[in-house]
Amino acid sequence: MLFRFLHWPWLLLLVLLPLGVWYRRKAHPLDRTVVRFSSLALVEGLPRSWASRLCPWVLAGLRLAGLTLALVALARPQAGHSEEEILTRGIDIMVVVDRSGSMAAEDFKPRNRLHVAKEVVADFIDGRRHDRIGMVTFAARAVTLCPLTLDYGLLHQALEEVDLARKEEDGTAIGMGLASGVSRLRRSDAKSRVVILLTDGRNNRGQIDPLTAAQAARAFGIKVYVVGVGTEGEAPFPIEDPMFGKRYALMRVDLDEETMTRIAELTGGAYFRATDSESLLAVFEKIDALERSDLKVRQHVLYAELFPFLLWPGMALLVLEQLLRQTWLRSIP
Repeated sequence: MLFRFLHWPWLLLLVLLPLGVWYRRKAHPLDRTVVRFSSLALVEGLPRSWASRLCPWVLAGLRLAGLTLALVALARPQAGHSEEEILTRGIDIMVVVDRSGSMAAEDFKPRNRLHVAKEVVADFIDGRRHDRIGMVTFAARAVTLCPLTLDYGLLHQALEEVDLARKEEDGTAIGMGLASGVSRLRRSDAKSRVVILLTDGRNNRGQIDPLTAAQAARAFGIKVYVVGVGTEGEAPFPIEDPMFGKRYALMRVDLDEETMTRIAELTGGAYFRATDSESLLAVFEKIDALERSDLKVRQHVLYAELFPFLLWPGMALLVLEQLLRQTWLRSIP
């Protein structure tokens, strides 16, 4: 929300109001009205009414408030809001996230791979402004959680709901996940279209193999950035033991880097390996720097006049002050 005074010099007159009140009080004290009578014997014992005590202060307050509102109104206060007109299209990005059971490995501190990946993806989304972003997740099958959108709040809400696949849904259908992301981008008319594929495994489910999906991406001119997640060798994997509770077992990391590298080469993208939360963050920062749109934006600011909301109350207070002065709070002299 923007705010301004179009004719702000009128506000300088507000300084004169306290000076005027001070001068009038000094020249004509509010509580010292003098009338000469030959004798006060008849009224000497009568108490002063509350109206006679408040009369000078009420009238002075109404006048001061009315003049203040009127001067502020003359300064033309305006409230505005900014609108941006995007003259060129941004980048369309589909984020494809592996949520198979192996993403539960806790080699990424402070939580498991999926939790850290969600945090990094959320930061990546927050770093974009005018790019449409969508999201696909996959385990044994691929699911589109959010189509391409500029509503980043909706995207964050979808990301928060991503969880590890249940046992009956487990698997790693990398080809299906990539194909779903490509399908969402193929009709896009954006100048640049990108898939960011994040996985920690090897394709073992689905009807489409990863290289076939990569060839489809190349045919549509879609670049694929692949992020391989997981430490080298073995990673601690949590196991729920019915007798001893939660314990950890070392799990062999089975990341198909050869296929992931080939996907990136086929589509003109790049392959990155992230072995911890810091390197995963660094990878997304690199992708963020590589895929930046050259946008042309025209900004408009629309202002609404606020002076009527001040002028009419101010005039009403001044009229009320005159009515009270001539009627109920009339004083003699």
